[in-house]
Amino acid sequence: MRSILCIIVLVHGHGVKISNELKFQKDLNMSCFSADDRIKERTLKPGTHWEFNFGLNVVGNTRYMCTLKQEPGFKHHQSFRAFKRRGLWDWRAREDGIYLTRKKIGTTT
Repeated sequence: MRSILCIIVLVHGHGVKISNELKFQKDLNMSCFSADDRIKERTLKPGTHWEFNFGLNVVGNTRYMCTLKQEPGFKHHQSFRAFKRRGLWDWRAREDGIYLTRKKIGTTT
């Protein structure tokens, strides 16, 4: 009988960063989840950000969905896929939209 050794490798350094760049002192509410995890809902004050990092499995199929809501009353909201490939996904909420800069691991661009 043969033994099979199975090793699950996690690749670290991947994540999502969400920044509140809204004008007029508006708070930004954020909630994110993947198939396995739910990030605690939180409210970001103007000029602040929150970042969460995680490991990817060998297949690299980690996906995170996020919903951002802005004051007043958190009526204006947008849901989107916040992470689907390796790297740091840097999201910035502004008055005219949500902007993304994706930084690949090991590079500065």
